[in-house]
Amino acid sequence: MVKLAKGPVNHRVEITSIRKFILDYLGFDIEGELQVADWLTFPQQKLLGITTGEVFHDDIELKAVREYFSWYPQDVWLYLLASVWQRIGQEEHLMGRAGEAGSEIGSALIAARLVRDIMRLCFLIEKHYAPYAKWFGLAFTRLPCAAELNPVLEKVLQAKTWQGRDKWLAFAYEIATRMSNALGIMDKIPEQTSLFYDRPFRVIWAGKVASKIINQIEDPVIKKTASRPLIGGIDLFNDNTDLLEDPAFQKVLRRLFLI
Repeated sequence: MVKLAKGPVNHRVEITSIRKFILDYLGFDIEGELQVADWLTFPQQKLLGITTGEVFHDDIELKAVREYFSWYPQDVWLYLLASVWQRIGQEEHLMGRAGEAGSEIGSALIAARLVRDIMRLCFLIEKHYAPYAKWFGLAFTRLPCAAELNPVLEKVLQAKTWQGRDKWLAFAYEIATRMSNALGIMDKIPEQTSLFYDRPFRVIWAGKVASKIINQIEDPVIKKTASRPLIGGIDLFNDNTDLLEDPAFQKVLRRLFLI
């Protein structure tokens, strides 16, 4: 026998309009036109929340709104891809340098940051919005690339020395480069890592990948944005929960891309 709980049940039902919901959730009025600065300041976890889940009845054009936010415009996507590659390029040599300096904990921290950026890159390559931290790792394992890449990234995180991290990161860079080449958005780039000058650790020279992707951007607004340092979207330059969650910050954040 199943006993039912007594007392009121709170289903957290709220009645609203689509326009008000998007305004409260994203800080954007859907009666306006999406700008580059809007796309770059919408957290992916919120775009994921809007565009996934079952809809059992729709007479208010929710499907059209979901399609509107379904994925980034082509050149915004290219900008985001380039920004992640640029960030990898800024740190790929630092993991080994920290290890050479005698700091295994520093090396491990940098390696973990690189692993997260490679995972972010994969979400972009496969055109899936990434969820927030709790579900990030699990969602990654469901991407097609994870069958090959997830065991490699686990080896990076499990390595006890910087030399071990270097070995597995090199594999991860090569897989990510092969995935980027498969997109057909640029001339193919070498998929093999090489030594960082005369240092005993390997890099993919990710900044060069970023430059090649940027060269494919045609939209003049995004070209102007890409002519400045590639800070990427909000998920790349910030991981503060309050800043990601509160849409009141959106107007302020947009100014980063309007200078």
